[in-house]
Amino acid sequence: MPARSPATPIAEAHGLRPGQSIELLKALHILTRDGQMNQDSRRKLKQVYHLFQFIEPLLAECLERGGELSLVDHGAGKSYLGFILYDLFFKARAPQGRIWGVETRPELVTAAQALAARLGFGGMAFLNLSAAQAAHTQNLPARVDVVTALHACDTATDDAIAFGLARQARYMVLVPCCQAELATLLRARRGPLLARAPLAELWRHPLHTREFGSQLTNVLRGLQLEAHGYQVTVTELVGWEHSMKNELILARRQFGSPSATAGRAAQRLAELLDAVGLSDLRERYLAPVPVAAAPA
Repeated sequence: MPARSPATPIAEAHGLRPGQSIELLKALHILTRDGQMNQDSRRKLKQVYHLFQFIEPLLAECLERGGELSLVDHGAGKSYLGFILYDLFFKARAPQGRIWGVETRPELVTAAQALAARLGFGGMAFLNLSAAQAAHTQNLPARVDVVTALHACDTATDDAIAFGLARQARYMVLVPCCQAELATLLRARRGPLLARAPLAELWRHPLHTREFGSQLTNVLRGLQLEAHGYQVTVTELVGWEHSMKNELILARRQFGSPSATAGRAAQRLAELLDAVGLSDLRERYLAPVPVAAAPA
């Protein structure tokens, strides 16, 4: 591994990771031109650094297996995560690797492309697509090492999971955000369920509907990943004082024949959907996922 350059006063003042490019952080507006950092930027950088701590060992494991490292970041936004991953890991340890940022806002894609070119980050590319569209594009590899989604809003996290399943991702690292879809469905269907199931009291009040819907969404995501052969760990990303959207889902693909764990997870997922009146979503969570074909 290349020797790290000595820390600069700016790096020491803000607790930057060794080797972190000051120029990059200024270009991302995390640092001001004179090297200062406001509280919002400090919070944002802390989240990305914590996520890097989870992702770095996964990238290292992929490198040990050989091949060119590939990572797809969904809902990339301004690509803070992608740029910092490239700067701290890919640039020195995986120069032949690739990071793709997937983002729906064309102006952010254009800005990220320009910044990567200016910094000489040749292994980065950006696509103006939704996570759902990305699952079908030929512009991404058929097999992916790591899929990330940091605060991909509402169903975009589900689309990132679907992408990871289709591309047989070795690892998925997900921090969900703004899960509103299931809360809306629960609210619309709670009347008949309240009459026969005490369980529906968990989301009778609007505030509880929102909170329970968010919790249920991530529980279903974890079971879905397990049902498709992934080992799942759920933890918190950073302290709640830094972000209220703090749940981190780590999924590691298990190789070989389907396990008993996958079968149990599928059964529990189906039973849970039935219990909360959402049995019509079985197909979405449990249907076999078509594997992406390699580009022609």
